[in-house]
Amino acid sequence: MFIAQVTGSIVATQKTATMTGHKLLVVEPYRLDEKTRSGLVSTGRTFIAVDTLGAGEGQFVLVTQGSSARLTPETKSLPIDAVVIGLVDTVRVDGREVFKRN
Repeated sequence: MFIAQVTGSIVATQKTATMTGHKLLVVEPYRLDEKTRSGLVSTGRTFIAVDTLGAGEGQFVLVTQGSSARLTPETKSLPIDAVVIGLVDTVRVDGREVFKRN
């Protein structure tokens, strides 16, 4: 699993039938700042993830990837590699809050 920020969405009018009705998001993974350990910083990568929770642009989310992405009831029969499984409220590391949702 990893923390990511939703940076956009994808519209695909032509897709496999099992994907019809599923919202696709562009997500950018974040990690703990190695130098200060006081905040989250972008990894500089992007992924496409199926949204099962109604996440919006700018939100931080919890994403699972690989075969685990197909282990939720909503995604068990989908041809996917990444899925949003949580909306992040806070992140605490070493007893300090490094992220809090506004």
